[in-house]
Amino acid sequence: MSEENHIRERLAKHLDGGEAFMPVTKMLDKISFEDINTRPANLPYSFYELFFHIAFTQKDIVKFTCSDDYTAPKWPDFYWPKEKICKTEEDWKDIKAEYLTDRKRLRNFLLNDQNKLTEAVRNGKGEQTLLREIMLVIEHTSYHTGQMLIILRLLNLH
Repeated sequence: MSEENHIRERLAKHLDGGEAFMPVTKMLDKISFEDINTRPANLPYSFYELFFHIAFTQKDIVKFTCSDDYTAPKWPDFYWPKEKICKTEEDWKDIKAEYLTDRKRLRNFLLNDQNKLTEAVRNGKGEQTLLREIMLVIEHTSYHTGQMLIILRLLNLH
């Protein structure tokens, strides 16, 4: 395996989570629909709000990185749910499925050596490279999974 492919594999592993933080998929398994909207201990967000934010931000980065027809969503309006609660289990399932689909798309894009790690991505300029965008998703997700873990602990679900 080439050094660059080894780097791609390591990045993909970190994208999945589990090296330095609990994978999002494991967190999703630990919480029921009945608990996702709870804001324990007067926290300013719920598990649902944080996960929506992670999923939407990832989707935006995937579109920015992989699509030819990218339009930037308005910050911060679109990056957080308009409704502070997820009303139906179907909506919750849809958000989770989209998150997993987008992560798989980004992972596959990363592992395709046709896509250069250090060149600007399709909608990027200069330093907005594939490497930067992957690191951004990893860092952003890990930051908010720490908050989600706190919620799981406060709900005695960890």
